[in-house]
Amino acid sequence: MASMIDIKRRKVSIQSTQQITKAMKLVSTVKLQRAKVRAEQSKAYFNCMYETVTSMLARTGHSDHPYLKAESSGKKAVIVITSNRGLAGGYNSNVIKLITGGTFKKEELVIYAVGKKGRDALARHGYEIKGDFSDMIEEPQYPDAVRLANTLLADFADGQVGEIYLAYTMFKNTVSHVPTLLKLLPVDTGENGETGEESGEIKKDDQIPMNFEPEDEEALELIIPKYVTSLIYGGLVEAAASENGARMQAMDSATSNAEEMISSLTLLYNRARQGSITQELTEIIAGAEAIS
Repeated sequence: MASMIDIKRRKVSIQSTQQITKAMKLVSTVKLQRAKVRAEQSKAYFNCMYETVTSMLARTGHSDHPYLKAESSGKKAVIVITSNRGLAGGYNSNVIKLITGGTFKKEELVIYAVGKKGRDALARHGYEIKGDFSDMIEEPQYPDAVRLANTLLADFADGQVGEIYLAYTMFKNTVSHVPTLLKLLPVDTGENGETGEESGEIKKDDQIPMNFEPEDEEALELIIPKYVTSLIYGGLVEAAASENGARMQAMDSATSNAEEMISSLTLLYNRARQGSITQELTEIIAGAEAIS
């Protein structure tokens, strides 16, 4: 059995760690409240933009616009949104598994990293890191999404990449966060007029042809960049909310585990102390009997 000094030192160490985890939990809780409001406010626009654009493009008929067809390049660009800090449970590793455990081949991917944890992990796995935008995940702003979208669209237009994907964590609620991989370009309009709905049914309105004013090429040139920017911004704010939610849960679990360990060590210390007292009493009684 460990000595009382060792037990006491370990207990003090765990108590110090518990104070840190409590503080981190409180900070994450405050940050989560702000990020949650932004995520909930942007989610409706995020979903509506995606459904509207895909539904609209499903009715455009044949178009040779470069945003609607895969380029000759075999490279696939993936925007990987993780955090700059750890201690968030499985938040970062779950997003990374979307890439490393998916159907993509390592040689065909180029990574545009938003978050140091994802950047470093994928670099260790041998993936090509084409861009690092880790600064924008701290306080995501719409201009940050514009900057990233312009970089991706320029590479897509130049033929450096043929497809663009977004890997992020979708925020459902405080305790539920879903790693998600979303295809941005070329815009997937489905087949036979389908818009990618899970039901697979073709709505009557989806069969109505879409007329553009001005011409479809000019209209798509304006619509698609805003579509890509909006989805990136939505992914950033949802990822920020998911990160703080995951960290709050992880720190809450760590605090609870520390409390259990402190209780266990307190009981162990009391037993060791009682054993020490009993041994001293036994020695005193034995000494007294020997004298008499």
